[in-house]
Amino acid sequence: MASISGAAAPPSSSSACRLRLRRQLLMRPSHLRLRAPHSIADLSRSSSSGSSHSHAPAPPLASRAPAQGGGAVEKDPIKLWDRYVEWLYQHKQLGLFVDVSRMGFTDDFLQRMEPLMQRAFVAMGELEKGAIANPDEGRMVGHYWLRDPGLAPNSFLRTKIEKTVDHILAFSQDIVSGKIKPPSSQVGRFTQILSIGIGGSSLGPQFVSEALAPDNPPLKIRFIDNTDPAGIDHQIAQLGEELKSTLVIVISKSGGTPETRNGLLEVQKAFRDAGLDFSKQGVAITQENSLLDNTARIEGWLDRFPMFDWVGGRTSELSAVGLLPAALQGIDVKEMLVGAALMDEETRNTVVKENPAALLALSWYWATDGIGSKDMVVLPYKDSLLLLSRYLQQLVMESLGKEYDLDGNRVNQGLTVYGNKGSTDQHA
Repeated sequence: MASISGAAAPPSSSSACRLRLRRQLLMRPSHLRLRAPHSIADLSRSSSSGSSHSHAPAPPLASRAPAQGGGAVEKDPIKLWDRYVEWLYQHKQLGLFVDVSRMGFTDDFLQRMEPLMQRAFVAMGELEKGAIANPDEGRMVGHYWLRDPGLAPNSFLRTKIEKTVDHILAFSQDIVSGKIKPPSSQVGRFTQILSIGIGGSSLGPQFVSEALAPDNPPLKIRFIDNTDPAGIDHQIAQLGEELKSTLVIVISKSGGTPETRNGLLEVQKAFRDAGLDFSKQGVAITQENSLLDNTARIEGWLDRFPMFDWVGGRTSELSAVGLLPAALQGIDVKEMLVGAALMDEETRNTVVKENPAALLALSWYWATDGIGSKDMVVLPYKDSLLLLSRYLQQLVMESLGKEYDLDGNRVNQGLTVYGNKGSTDQHA
């Protein structure tokens, strides 16, 4: 079971799970209850009496009401159960549960935050309609259109998104079926993927591969996401003779990212040394007319897929960046898109208790005094979700780490994210 600030995906029967929890709460001796932290709120409360990763002390929120019982942890199992039932969010179709009941916020805090949350919902609505959200670059932010093209602000973008998905599905099917073959491999088909990218161009595909790929995928995948020469050489050496049957995917919006460029040069050298034609096994995912796009076109690479300037790297997993590697590994990318669209619908709900994104936002805001005064630890207890913490590290830190707010005030704030495998970090 994975846990993110109280977000949990429990076994199939939620009612049975609730009954077991209730019995456990009622049966456990009081001195054993609530010993282990269940959320970042618990970690925040414990930081004052032990080692802590918190930043410099910050003033309390102006809107923050005193915690129940003067800050004491609630121990009454009946009250705990009632609060759990009141604050449990569940999406049965997706199998998603979010439990923020252990957060110490009060009804008074929620009432004070309600106008701000409603303003945020309005701003999000405008964002999804195509409002300029990046004032520095004058760009829209539209990664949600990727999973529901009908929301795109014009027919050109909608058609572009739909054609890209069709292109990904057709190309991956031709690769997996062996219709498109590597020219020098005696196997007669591609067996490996070598993905070259950094940041969002690598973290998302790595996470999805670990979480969703079958045990025996049609193509196995490796990643070059650093400039360490030893690391690059190790990945190439591990391929050995299978370099002949390796599809190389180069992911870079501009094509000029130094880390990705260096990885590409090293891989191209390995192909030359092996007497192989890189262009017959190379695929580019990049912005149209970028340096990488033009290089791939001129050199006659196997194929090219677009990246859009209105999709940021950290939110690009459901673009060609993530969908192409996933499809090549036998992952049902259409189901990924459907699931993401369903999740988007839930985050448009303006009733805070029925919106999982709003619940997490309020919880993080409360637990970190509204300025990131505490760090967040993400502990996935399922092995296949090990990379979730690394993926969220970039997503959350890059999104919330800002020098200025939207009014131009210098704030220098953010939220630092750590995490590893749940049992490992809990033991440590």
